[in-house]
Amino acid sequence: MVMACVYVAGAYSADNVIDIQANMRHGLNVAHNLLLEGYAPFAPWLDFTLGLIGPVTLEQYYAYSIAWLLKADAVFVVRRGVETSRGTQAEIRLALESGIPAFSTLRELDAWSKKWEAKDNGK
Repeated sequence: MVMACVYVAGAYSADNVIDIQANMRHGLNVAHNLLLEGYAPFAPWLDFTLGLIGPVTLEQYYAYSIAWLLKADAVFVVRRGVETSRGTQAEIRLALESGIPAFSTLRELDAWSKKWEAKDNGK
């Protein structure tokens, strides 16, 4: 069976490095849990590793993440910070406008996944 590819959308930026790290840790925990539940999560919080090799502009990071979002089967929204994260809100809008469903609970994602698999997407 093929895993559903799930883009994990959530707060990343913050006013200080401590809060950025907290957002990263929280988002990665969610992505890890989705992996353990049988999904193939894309975690934008790992994008920074590309910058360890050489310079990457903020625009390149954004374009990279959006390219993956548009290839995703679904989006999982990390609730923490979603109200104040303009980036996360933009990702949710783009997903929905592109016909990609967005979920904020594992129960909703699991219910969608069963239907997705039944449509032979899980070959």
